[in-house]
Amino acid sequence: MTIAIAATVFLVIISILIWNYRHQCLLRDRARLMRDAMRHRDFSFRLPTKGLLFGEKALQNALNDMGYEIEKLVAHNEVESWQRLSRVLTHEIMNATTPIRSISQAYLDSPEIKDTSYEEGIRAIYDTSTGLAEFVSNYRKMTQLQEPVMQDLELYSFCRSLESLYGELNWVIDIPSDIRLRADGGLLRQVFINLLKNAMEAGARKIGIQYRAPSALHKDNKLSVTYMTEPFGSLLISNDGHVISDDVAREIFIPFFTTKSAGSGIGLSLSRQILLKQGMILRLAECTATGYNVTFVLEKDRI
Repeated sequence: MTIAIAATVFLVIISILIWNYRHQCLLRDRARLMRDAMRHRDFSFRLPTKGLLFGEKALQNALNDMGYEIEKLVAHNEVESWQRLSRVLTHEIMNATTPIRSISQAYLDSPEIKDTSYEEGIRAIYDTSTGLAEFVSNYRKMTQLQEPVMQDLELYSFCRSLESLYGELNWVIDIPSDIRLRADGGLLRQVFINLLKNAMEAGARKIGIQYRAPSALHKDNKLSVTYMTEPFGSLLISNDGHVISDDVAREIFIPFFTTKSAGSGIGLSLSRQILLKQGMILRLAECTATGYNVTFVLEKDRI
């Protein structure tokens, strides 16, 4: 009897040790994943809490939220930096180009210049200064956004209205009819139009818009949102256009960065700024939704 009890105790101890070892390996792997995410500036990591003890769950939830807060802070800092730079550049460029444009225009209007050898050169000066002024105008869009007028939007109806504008696309809208988002409808529409335009220029023929509740956990595509403090979860805006490479993905929210020969490069950075003013953030998902090549995630600020 004593031997049986001792054997049972021994097996229990061994089982506890094995469980503890596996559990520590789990925590080690989590730490490595988060460290890699931070190293690669992927602040959108959301690790599940299944299999953790209550204290570890609280810590993991805090780390998940911290990643979100770091991402939001980085986005805010980037926008503020570009705004300050834009103000300085627009002021200095306009000071330099305005008199050049005015003087060259005056010369072009002069009958003494028309049809002479000077006209072509002066017109080149005028066209260059005009192009520079248009470039400055795009810069100003980054610093002179209108204040949002917030209202409760029915997301499903809102997305269906966009579908009617782009009937040539194949739409898949997976949003419950009762989901509402407090936002400026006009500005939010501009964000979606920017995303849709970029998708179409990248060869997209299919658009997917999916709502994910705060408690949703999708292990397959790592687009999970595991927090429970905000009633609005996240919106996944996907397309089947060209895949965005890793080196491009790191730059897409930088103003005036573009891979298109005729692109202005302000669409995504402007969209992010529009959403930040409304307490939301736009990011590119590390892993796309199933069936698509590109997925953007729109999340509401939970604070």
